[in-house]
Amino acid sequence: MKVLKGMIMGLGAITLMFSACEKKEQAPQLTASGLDVAKFDTTIQNKPVKLYTLKNANGMEVCITNYGGRIVSLVVPDKDGKPTDVVLGFDNIAQYADTLNSPSDYGSSVGRYANRIKEGKFTLGDNTYQLKKNDGPNCLHGGGTTGWMNQVYDAEQIGDSILKLTIVAADGENGFPGKVMAVTTYKVTADNTLDMTWTAETDKPTIINQTNHNYYNLSGDFTQPGYDQVLYVNADNFTPSDKLYIPTGEIKPVEGTPMDFRTPHAIGDSIHSDFDQIQNATGYDHNFCLNTYKDGKGDDTQVCASLYSPKTGIFMEMYTNEPGVQVYSGNFQGVGKDANIVRKLGLKYPKHVSVCLESQKYPDSPNHPEWVQPTLNPDEKYYSHAAYKFSIK
Repeated sequence: MKVLKGMIMGLGAITLMFSACEKKEQAPQLTASGLDVAKFDTTIQNKPVKLYTLKNANGMEVCITNYGGRIVSLVVPDKDGKPTDVVLGFDNIAQYADTLNSPSDYGSSVGRYANRIKEGKFTLGDNTYQLKKNDGPNCLHGGGTTGWMNQVYDAEQIGDSILKLTIVAADGENGFPGKVMAVTTYKVTADNTLDMTWTAETDKPTIINQTNHNYYNLSGDFTQPGYDQVLYVNADNFTPSDKLYIPTGEIKPVEGTPMDFRTPHAIGDSIHSDFDQIQNATGYDHNFCLNTYKDGKGDDTQVCASLYSPKTGIFMEMYTNEPGVQVYSGNFQGVGKDANIVRKLGLKYPKHVSVCLESQKYPDSPNHPEWVQPTLNPDEKYYSHAAYKFSIK
């Protein structure tokens, strides 16, 4: 009996040991921002989707899913050394992919054409093209739910700090001409910079205008409007828009208007202005004409914009070779159905919780030949660059 009892006890101990091991194996793999990697491991459009982590030795971590080339989290140390996630988003792939109930452009690599094209129509050479209309009468972000931000990219991670995402878009996709192969490259550098490049080639004349659509709140507190974020934009002029966010074709000075961020100031100082452009958008949703772009070339060694949180001390400087930056203050966050959508950390976002700084050609530029054009021909290579450097101020 003693032998039998000992065997039973021994088997019980072994069972407990295996049970403990099983529990240990099932423990979630969490990123610095608290994301469960397993919640992004799936198949969409018959392609594997995963969460990729880029990091450096100085506490910066960027998590990216190859679904839409989306940045899911961006962690940098605050003034006390606390890791702080500074971008909006979801904590699972299911919500990103649910374009009906939780549509978003959070963190995406937008293509084929970022921002709006009036009536979804443009002429290139002797041909006029009709694009998908997904924003009232206009085309937004390349077709929205069927644009690149909701397609699966092929991914190649190079070491701890570089991710290359490749997409091949068919001729005629959402009405755009030309088969295009495009590559988005993300790089985290030693000085806490998120560096992004977009390259593309086409087999027939087309247009392309890519950007990243991160929603930033450098306080890391996504429960409150980001009114205290201090914004700087190196731009003497902006392009006014109508009530459908389509440029009027004018270029106007920021001088004497709430569009003037040449001297840094808190976004909340002017976001409730009675200025018609602010009223139309219920905040900022405007293209600024960057002073860093001159004589047909952008200087991406100069700061074109910056953002600062006095709460965390986190300071972000932006660089780009593009002629414009779209400043968007999250005017549709927390409005209507959006108010009930749960995001990372179980939070529901309020209106104006964040600000986007999107490098770009001007909105609707194919219909304004006097502006920098997004045309790409078969014998050319598209190249766009944007970098966001983080430090403490």
